[in-house]
Amino acid sequence: MLSKSLEETLRRAMTSASSLKHEFATLEHLLFALLEDHDALEVLKACSVNVKTLEDDINKYLKEDLKAIVTSDNEADTQPTAGFQRVVQRAVIHTQSSGRKEATGANILVAMFSERDCYAVYLLQKQDMKRLDAVSFMSHGLAKDPNYSKPTSPSGIDSDAEGSENKKPEKALDKYAVNLNEKAAEGKIDPLIGRQLELDRTIQVLCRRTKNNPLLVGDPGVGKTAIAEGLADRVVKGNVPEVLLNSEIYALDMGALLAGTRYRGDFEERLKAVMKEIESNENAILFIDEIHTIIGAGATSGGAMDASNLLKPALQNGGLKCIGSTTYKEYRGYFDKDRALVRRFQKIDVSEPNVDDAVKILMGLKSRYEEHHKLKFTNIAIKTAVELSARYINDRKLPDKAIDVIDETAAAQMLKNKSKRKRIIGKTEIEETVALIARIPPRNVSTDDRKALSKLEDDLKRMVYGQDKAVTELVASIKLSRAGLREGEKPVGCYLFSGPTGVGKTEVARQLAEATGVKLVRFDMSEYMERHTVSRLIGAPPGYVGFDQGGLLTDAIDQNPHSVLLLDEIEKAHPDLFNLLLQVMDHGKLTDNNGKSVDFRNTILIMTTNAGAQELSKAAIGFKQENREGADGEAIEKL
Repeated sequence: MLSKSLEETLRRAMTSASSLKHEFATLEHLLFALLEDHDALEVLKACSVNVKTLEDDINKYLKEDLKAIVTSDNEADTQPTAGFQRVVQRAVIHTQSSGRKEATGANILVAMFSERDCYAVYLLQKQDMKRLDAVSFMSHGLAKDPNYSKPTSPSGIDSDAEGSENKKPEKALDKYAVNLNEKAAEGKIDPLIGRQLELDRTIQVLCRRTKNNPLLVGDPGVGKTAIAEGLADRVVKGNVPEVLLNSEIYALDMGALLAGTRYRGDFEERLKAVMKEIESNENAILFIDEIHTIIGAGATSGGAMDASNLLKPALQNGGLKCIGSTTYKEYRGYFDKDRALVRRFQKIDVSEPNVDDAVKILMGLKSRYEEHHKLKFTNIAIKTAVELSARYINDRKLPDKAIDVIDETAAAQMLKNKSKRKRIIGKTEIEETVALIARIPPRNVSTDDRKALSKLEDDLKRMVYGQDKAVTELVASIKLSRAGLREGEKPVGCYLFSGPTGVGKTEVARQLAEATGVKLVRFDMSEYMERHTVSRLIGAPPGYVGFDQGGLLTDAIDQNPHSVLLLDEIEKAHPDLFNLLLQVMDHGKLTDNNGKSVDFRNTILIMTTNAGAQELSKAAIGFKQENREGADGEAIEKL
């Protein structure tokens, strides 16, 4: 079938030939009529064709070079040439084979290139237009003209032809970016609580004349994207300086920008189209989340031209206002190496909020999650979620991890029978979720574990005989630590159990882990007597076998942060091991071979040794009894 606009075009071609008293309607008549067809005109403009020059050339050809087909019979009907009919048939067949319902003027224009001995095609090629240029634009929206600002396919190719005459071409910003102002106006953006200092600095940078590009840098989960969304919310509410009152913030979708780029130059064409629309609208602000991804995006092998280099000129002169966000790791690894790009941005540090600020943030978000899950959170539950996530979930940052806790706690109710679901989430439900996420016993999370601690000494003495004094001192130090009377950076406790073989050193550690409900992580130091074997604990360095396998000690504690770490027979270990343990005892941290910091603050470190056992077992002189307690001190100090 032919679209209505194409039927009108064919009618105009026949009328044009008839008005010039031509016996036949040629392809030149058809091309002349296509100059008034919307779909064909879009393709011509995208392929850098000067329509006015083309019109003059065709008009001159029709009036001066086709005198041979002028007829004197006024009543004779004008007939289409064989080439005219072949082009129309070819366009219809191509449209049907591609699954479209209607052929348009754009299809006719492409089909025309198959007629080689044709003056119409010669005129198009004269302006450097090729069939591939038209097909690339119609199929993928790739305009040959860099100044063409509508990189979308004409109707009849990427969209159904029905109603295509009234459909406006889609803008690059609408296709490859999300309008945050519209989301804010529809109430789809969570409110921004706090962050006044960072938000004011962002607005201040945007008001600059040049280099007006703020770069939000912070750890994952601290709320960098929320600042950009909060700015859009303030713009919609009019709570910004008059310079930014009419601003529109667009979040660039790098996935949409890269998807479907089959040919070299496709990505650059799309990015340039987005930049041109941003620059043409002085109120537009571009937000690029994870901005380090633009470094190297679109670059070919061996080439230096990537997305970041395309952005640099516009970022320098202030024509493009851009807000970026990235993490410290990516900033150091990618962004900081491109000094020319860094100087065009103003770095704004987004730090992790403290517990009090995180509580305020969750109080502001509470209503959104209550509405979604159709239940209520008590204020105590919100405060507990923040405090427990800050204490036990160490691999993420506030407020993100606290939000995850309340969200997952509410989601857990959906798994229960309707009769057992709770309509009000309290402290107990939050504690259960934190215990599940942090992989620790629920009684350790609960603030009411005084009963378990009060029975700890009796439980250990019941299982280990003859070591009452050692058990009493061990339990006393653990109670002191659990009461909060310890330095927050250090482990729960660091102990050295000394004594002859078989007196129960390892057994005390095993029973302590069982009584407190945590995992026992045991390493026999006889396996780490050589210097090179110590590296197995934190992972082999780059270039050595086993680099990709991680460290035995760091991986074990990372998977079980609440555990009893037992280093058996420490006197057999290589002295380099003590250098590793030093920072664990002082700061509760150990970094593995990949640079990941593992937290030991919730670990009980126990080392056992039988150094000095010979001094302890020496027989007394004569018949008197001697107390040799402490006689092994000198041997232990030699370790």
